[in-house]
Amino acid sequence: MAKESGRRWSPAAGAATATSPEASRGDRRGQAYGQPFGATERKDAWWLVPLAQATGLTLLGIYATWSALQGDHYEFGNYLSPFYSPLFKPSWWPLSPALLILAFPGGFRATCYYYRKAYYRAFFADPTACAVGEPWKGYRGEKSFPFILQNLHRYFLYAALVFLVFLWWDVIKAFTFDGRFGIGGGSLAILFNTSLLSLYTFSCHSLRHLIGGNVDCFSCAVAGGPRRQGWLGVSWLNEHHMAWAWWSLFAVCFADFYVRMCSMGIFHDPRFL
Repeated sequence: MAKESGRRWSPAAGAATATSPEASRGDRRGQAYGQPFGATERKDAWWLVPLAQATGLTLLGIYATWSALQGDHYEFGNYLSPFYSPLFKPSWWPLSPALLILAFPGGFRATCYYYRKAYYRAFFADPTACAVGEPWKGYRGEKSFPFILQNLHRYFLYAALVFLVFLWWDVIKAFTFDGRFGIGGGSLAILFNTSLLSLYTFSCHSLRHLIGGNVDCFSCAVAGGPRRQGWLGVSWLNEHHMAWAWWSLFAVCFADFYVRMCSMGIFHDPRFL
């Protein structure tokens, strides 16, 4: 047998070994699981991000719900609120037409991987933040009702991709005035919204997996080269998924607000071209 070298391996700097006094006392810096709610050694404002997320989701969520329930002032000339697109108004439906379609884009957002992280922390404190005590002592994941429904996200993605077709058609209509190309304030608001919704949708984790995340060898797969390029593009977008999620949520509410204000005669829609 080869003679053992004289080198002795030491633990990483600052790490407590099994025989050290720190380990024997059970001390663990940054420990949070099992601690009282809010207990932490962190000195930073760890509560700021969950508070901001809760505030943003609450305000924008209240506005979106209120707007969807109105059932009026969702059209102005060639502009259509994105909450009501595609517009479907059957004679047998007495409520707002938005309620017939919003379950699909709403379900896409509600089951989104980023939004799950945001509202789990902001509203359920599960987890509150890294290295901060939380109120729940057992973690069951998304294995039981209602959280098991989060697994429907990939199917809501398919619906979201179809909705984008209608939204881009709304963009074309928003730039068409009396059969000619034109640019109004609403044209830009609707274009801004649909562009951000597209970036949010195309940066989806499920789409990234669908395109190439389940491929072990691109050169061995059918159309491997194009799939790899598509996967790289979605991967780049995915790095900014959080930003697209927030900006698109703001933009869709703003586009609806703009159309609503114009329809009510509060805003004067400027014409740039």
